[in-house]
Amino acid sequence: MNPQIGLLLNQSLESLRSSNFESAEIYLKQVIKLEPSNPHALRLLGVLSAQNKQYSDAIRYLNDALIAMPNNALALSNLGNIYLELKQPTKALDVYQKSITIDPHYAEVWSNKGNALFALNRYEEALEHHHQALSLNPNYAEAYSNAGNTLNHLKRYEEAIAYYQQAILLNPNYPEAYFNMGNALTELKNFEQAISCYRSALDLNPTSLETRCNIGVVFNQMGRPEEALVEFEEIILRNPNYAEAYLNKGGTLVELKKFEEAITSFERAISLKSDIDWALGDLLFTKMKISRWEEMSESIKVMENALLEKKRVIQPFALLAISDNPRLHSAASEIYAAEKYPAISNLGNFPKYLKKEKIRIGYFSPDFRTHPVSFLTAELFQKHDRSRFEIIGFSMLQAPQGDKMRARLKDSFDIFIDAENMSDAQIANLAREMEIDVAVDLSGPTQHSRVGVMAHRAAPIQVNWLGYPGTYGASFVDYIIADEVILPEENKQFFVEKVAYLPKTYMVDDSRRLPSGRVFTKVECGLPEDGFIFCCFNNDYKFNKEVLDCWASILLRVPGSVLWISENNPAFRENILAEFELRAVGASRIIFAKRMDLMSDHLARYALADLFLDTFPYNAHSTAVDSLKTGVPIVTLLGKSFAGRVAASLLTAAGLVGLIATTKDQYEDIVCDLATNPQKLLQYRKILVNSRLNGVLFNSSQFARNIEASYSMMYERHHQGLQPDHLKVN
Repeated sequence: MNPQIGLLLNQSLESLRSSNFESAEIYLKQVIKLEPSNPHALRLLGVLSAQNKQYSDAIRYLNDALIAMPNNALALSNLGNIYLELKQPTKALDVYQKSITIDPHYAEVWSNKGNALFALNRYEEALEHHHQALSLNPNYAEAYSNAGNTLNHLKRYEEAIAYYQQAILLNPNYPEAYFNMGNALTELKNFEQAISCYRSALDLNPTSLETRCNIGVVFNQMGRPEEALVEFEEIILRNPNYAEAYLNKGGTLVELKKFEEAITSFERAISLKSDIDWALGDLLFTKMKISRWEEMSESIKVMENALLEKKRVIQPFALLAISDNPRLHSAASEIYAAEKYPAISNLGNFPKYLKKEKIRIGYFSPDFRTHPVSFLTAELFQKHDRSRFEIIGFSMLQAPQGDKMRARLKDSFDIFIDAENMSDAQIANLAREMEIDVAVDLSGPTQHSRVGVMAHRAAPIQVNWLGYPGTYGASFVDYIIADEVILPEENKQFFVEKVAYLPKTYMVDDSRRLPSGRVFTKVECGLPEDGFIFCCFNNDYKFNKEVLDCWASILLRVPGSVLWISENNPAFRENILAEFELRAVGASRIIFAKRMDLMSDHLARYALADLFLDTFPYNAHSTAVDSLKTGVPIVTLLGKSFAGRVAASLLTAAGLVGLIATTKDQYEDIVCDLATNPQKLLQYRKILVNSRLNGVLFNSSQFARNIEASYSMMYERHHQGLQPDHLKVN
């Protein structure tokens, strides 16, 4: 070798060791001038170009180096790394394999090939390659971390943490290992430890915005949004173009009920990264919460097209109030399930349970507290037939101190388990150890959801009921409980689950949930002494332009009438009044109901209302039950989706099918006819009173027998070795 070339190569290596990359490049290019085909200089220039993200130059240099030394395993590994960086894992895999063939004892390339297999979703093979790297070099910290990443993706979090700990033991200055261990600890709900790991990662790499972002996300999961907001604002201060920080900041502002600021943050995230996951849905849903409907129609079209292209654009729950298309609801659920809770086989094949004298039913929910789901179900848990069923409650979220509903529920179950601080796998494993036969998930993809428990297969039979009005879009949920109005035959195609049809109604209520003895006056509620009182106590996000068009028309057709609605939030109040003004309805005709501390008082004040006006496409659900049980009829517009047919289901069960409209014009006509025909309205009230006393809708004992019959049918099919199929309880 030319002595000058040798000297330049040595100088370049010294520069590389001291991270003086500019000097290294100068020395290497001097080598190339003297000897254009020098393979060592070409390889090192390839590595430097890759570090500078000049990938086409890097590939050219490395290919030129390989012409001179085709059997250089290191150059092949370098080339594979570039292909992997360019998201071309198939090319990377091919190059890594050539490197291994040349030098099967090269530990680094085994782990790199494992990373390529990971990128191709071949996780078990990836893990084997990382293990092979470790067998060749037991002190290879990166291989431990890479194996941990693979285990993390496989949701084998405890194992992943052990690998990260070993990586850190070998290399205490390894920020990526701390970061990824924080991710695993977050999944295990070990939030304080997760934050500690993220802080260690930040100490080693203070510029990592992703680490700071994850700290904010964990604070949100801990119910500490103010601290989360500090983290996201610090990120934005450091990098005003970091889209994910704006997205997470928006979600935090929603938690803090700062909706206008949240909208601004979501819009900024989308402007920076138009395809950022879930952001458009978050933006639309937040606008719905404050009735800011301008410019939504175009965004909704974009969202619908994205769903058809299987993009992660909107979470399933947010879509329910925006679209009445069950095909889109199905698509949103399947996309969300595939991303957030794919089926997991970590717990192994499901053990075969022997038939028992008592079928063991597990109810899983984050809402075993003062919450609409518990308002409806509390009595059911008490009324289950204990001679045939054992009832276990798995609570996924703690209730506030002194929550009376929580105390009642704990006494309603044979066993009640506080599982908030357990991982999804731990809860599912506990359910298996307890031999739960039927796992009933009462939340679905809603706030504080733990569908991941079902993804681990908590029970041989898994059921979707009540908490989420639609399909989970996941193969591990076997049945959805419904009725023939809410889920007609033609809609089965939009559900992954088989349908277990109950007679009359899929909805239950608690007969002990009654109006208080408090007598409200119209004056104290801000209502006029005379005139017809329409009401709607639905959530803010269920209101929309089409609903207000109908209601404004009704108010104009019924002189002296007023509309009594929930106040919801200050921005909602201001915007909804402006929307009515645009439709020639003055603010004096819109009365806002303050939030009541006691549900019983809220039910008592229904006595002041004459008629409940339902929203569409997302109906009243628990609020519809409230209205009917207090004797106030509802007029609804029959929708196409599950969420848009609940009120019709309840009215059918109550014998009030005349209050179900199939067009907006018919909806308005039914309402106006009742508002101007007191005798007709009185007849409906009488039917409702009779239904409450003698019908199935408010008969929790009969409902318990019906749902138990469905569980028994599922159980018998399973023990006959039959796959889940549509069932009908007579």
